[in-house]
Amino acid sequence: MRRTPKSLRLQIAIFGRTNVGKSSFLNLIAGQDVAITSSIPGTTTDVVEKLMELHPIGPVCLLDTAGIDDKSDLGEKRIKRTKRIFERADVTVLLVESQIWGEFEESVVKETKERDIPLIIVINKIDLKKPSQEFKEKLSQFSNHILEVCSLDWEDKDKYINELEKHLLQICPKEFLNPPPLIGDLILKGSLVILIVPIDLEAPRGRLILPQVQTIRDILDNDACCVVVKEKEYPHLLSKLKELPSIVVCDSQVVLKMVADTPRNIKCTTFSILFARYKGDLAKVVKGALAIEKLKPNDKVLIAEACSHHPIEDDIGRVKIPRWLRQFVGGDLKIDVCAGRDYPESLGEYKLIIHCGGCMLTRREMLSRIHQAKEKGVPITNYGVCISYLQGVLERVLSPFPYILEIYRQEREKMKEKKYVYTSKR
Repeated sequence: MRRTPKSLRLQIAIFGRTNVGKSSFLNLIAGQDVAITSSIPGTTTDVVEKLMELHPIGPVCLLDTAGIDDKSDLGEKRIKRTKRIFERADVTVLLVESQIWGEFEESVVKETKERDIPLIIVINKIDLKKPSQEFKEKLSQFSNHILEVCSLDWEDKDKYINELEKHLLQICPKEFLNPPPLIGDLILKGSLVILIVPIDLEAPRGRLILPQVQTIRDILDNDACCVVVKEKEYPHLLSKLKELPSIVVCDSQVVLKMVADTPRNIKCTTFSILFARYKGDLAKVVKGALAIEKLKPNDKVLIAEACSHHPIEDDIGRVKIPRWLRQFVGGDLKIDVCAGRDYPESLGEYKLIIHCGGCMLTRREMLSRIHQAKEKGVPITNYGVCISYLQGVLERVLSPFPYILEIYRQEREKMKEKKYVYTSKR
């Protein structure tokens, strides 16, 4: 993602009067001094670009423009260059101050309407003057997406960024929420993939489940080959192959056996982990798994499923994961289950959310659920990541994703420093 070309990034243009705090807002969102800030009007003389990752969207390009009311000698040229940014903007952010709205703001709104560009209005400098309810109602005529911020308040930076992310998720053009490849970018044309599919009580009679079918289709679409095998026959299959597979993918329930049977020079992962990336945010759910270390007896955990199937005797979400969690914690846990499109508003009462792969949800829905958890300060992970963590093989099954693996190792080191990981009890 760090090498994503500008042309493939979501272009977020920041507009506003001179000295309204556009550059300070850019610095706040970027988490660093990208643009020069000053109380002198016209400090920003040209468009300042900042390439960064902004979850849940991914790669973005933030565009800080010169003031749209610039009255300096070069003002006319600056305004002309600023207006050209509308031609590349995918989302417009208009910064205003409390109780100030005039022809300059109206001109930005008019441009966004004519070009059908989504608009977010940011009321800045709320530390100096709070916006009245009347003023906010006026702004709501132009956009349903309104934020109140103080761009100099870095202590509340995460709160402001979370709010911005929430609005971006709602208005972001659909093409920027397109999922990454399911498995296609992990394999080469003509390569071999082994899929390990247990046939147990949860396997539907006469067919495979949707994640397995979608993975097979993506392999074929990328001109590669796949062999589907049960976990017991997997070692025998490996011994018969003249060429090693490029990757092995298994059902999470047999991940421990798969890892034990797979040579270290072969990359491997699970269907659920593939879907954590395909439908949502793999980095966030990997970080979320580390919260398992902090669980204590009687903590509340939410198991969230996207489908509403009839639970079986040894159901993965309702039986197996809760059992493994209790064994890990060394005591009982209060575990709630939600299914289908149900997702409780009271997320804040949980210490951890464990979500299924989300194959029945759209990517926007899954990202929204992840963001809701983040807003409430609750870590969220998914079935495959959780099971692999509990079985002690998460690093192994993250081998196809070096960038994510590095994030996991860094987060784990931070946990070790805080003495959450590798405690004597565990």
